[in-house]
Amino acid sequence: MTQLSTMTMIAGATDDGHYANGFANGDMNSANKFYETVNESDATFNNNNYEGKSMLNCKSDQSDYDPKGKNESEKDYMFLGIKFKQPLKVVNAVSIIGFHLVSLYAFLVNFRSPHLFTVLWAFLVGGIGGFGVTAGAHRLWSHRSYKAKTQLRVILALCFSVAGQNTIFDWTRDHRVHHKFSETDADPHNSNRGFFFAHVGWLMMKKHPDVIRKGNQVDMSDILADPVVQWHQKYFVPLKILLCFVIPSVTPVYFWNEEWAIAIFTMAFIRYVFQLNFTWLVNSAAHMWGNKPFDRKINPSENLGVSLVSMGEGWHNYHHTFPWDYKAAEIGDFRYNITTSIINLFAKIGWAYDLKQPSKELIRKTIERSGDGSHPEHGMRCMPEEVPMEADENSNLVD
Repeated sequence: MTQLSTMTMIAGATDDGHYANGFANGDMNSANKFYETVNESDATFNNNNYEGKSMLNCKSDQSDYDPKGKNESEKDYMFLGIKFKQPLKVVNAVSIIGFHLVSLYAFLVNFRSPHLFTVLWAFLVGGIGGFGVTAGAHRLWSHRSYKAKTQLRVILALCFSVAGQNTIFDWTRDHRVHHKFSETDADPHNSNRGFFFAHVGWLMMKKHPDVIRKGNQVDMSDILADPVVQWHQKYFVPLKILLCFVIPSVTPVYFWNEEWAIAIFTMAFIRYVFQLNFTWLVNSAAHMWGNKPFDRKINPSENLGVSLVSMGEGWHNYHHTFPWDYKAAEIGDFRYNITTSIINLFAKIGWAYDLKQPSKELIRKTIERSGDGSHPEHGMRCMPEEVPMEADENSNLVD
């Protein structure tokens, strides 16, 4: 997940404005395309109309990399006496480190037991934000694995704001690039660069030139054509401040007389930091540890622990094999894939529809053709690698 993904700017300026398109200039006629690329000379991105903004309303850094493609990886950059191979985004780095240090202080040094309702409230808010990330930014907008009526898209956008991550546009673009160029220099959080980089380091550094170049080519016309995403983009900063920090912190004080300090530390710092790290684990741990029953040649793995804390996003070997499956996993029960269960509830009332998933036959053939043999039902019948795999009706959405 970029961007599961994205996947997640905190209080610093983003570096995405130089290749994010202004919504007004989107090509609405190509909104039915998905994951197609365009030639660089034909890219419709207007670099002057969009400025990536953060919670602090900082303007984006328009000079991440030399537009001529100069190899920045050959240079060394110094920060606080430490040598880095990539230029740091100092505001982001300070913000991320700051949130973690305050949370550690509140949790380990100055810990005061919160009210039981505050603890339950933290879990509820975390679940609301997690649902916005997994069902919204990830499965709906990034992969179009199902369709949602306007009322559900509004709910998902609001839930996504509770998570306090980046804009839907940026999250989606980075995640599409991640899937199309996974574990290459064009992958925003390439796990081959190590756990720390894939987990959070990529948010502290300016993007590799290949990430920027490929990001300029990803078709985002469907996102530009979505009025809910446009609305979220317009009010991104106030929505993030209000729904991620203010309301979660104020609610315990006014409804069950929690102390202000405890409410703020618990909801605006500890809950927020835990939620961010749960999302980041999809990009790091789920790309490094676990079995690979569907495709043994890729890094993404099946990781139960990550699935439990990310509401079902840790079944990553399956997800990278069938990225268009709305379940993001072979299983979809409430214990190990809460997001799927909630989407199914919305499907029952008609707010979610056209739920995409592969046939059982396609899954079986994929397991037998390319799995590592660990699948409990089909793993021992792995077929030779050269046996071709039949595609199904959704195979054009695999990238």
